[in-house]
Amino acid sequence: MADQPEEVTRLVEAIKAFESIEDDEACAVAVSQALKDWPNHQVRLRELRQQRVKALKEQGKTWEEIGRLLGISAARAQQIAAGVSGAQRRKAEAAKKAEDG
Repeated sequence: MADQPEEVTRLVEAIKAFESIEDDEACAVAVSQALKDWPNHQVRLRELRQQRVKALKEQGKTWEEIGRLLGISAARAQQIAAGVSGAQRRKAEAAKKAEDG
């Protein structure tokens, strides 16, 4: 985990903290609450990533450079900047496949 940003490490440690709750009931309740709130956090993280990818592009980085930085393709980096989610992408691909097939 040494190569990860501190924030990622802390998130992983928080998940481990759930695992260390010995009482089954307390653990199930805590995890359920976290999962209930997770969609809101996920939306915020996606929006933050989109903003920062756009900022990188505005700073003059190429889509290839941004993709390499994030470990994704240049096309996916461009989709992130445009706000295209994985679910939207898969839906569009399925529709095209159905149209072609």
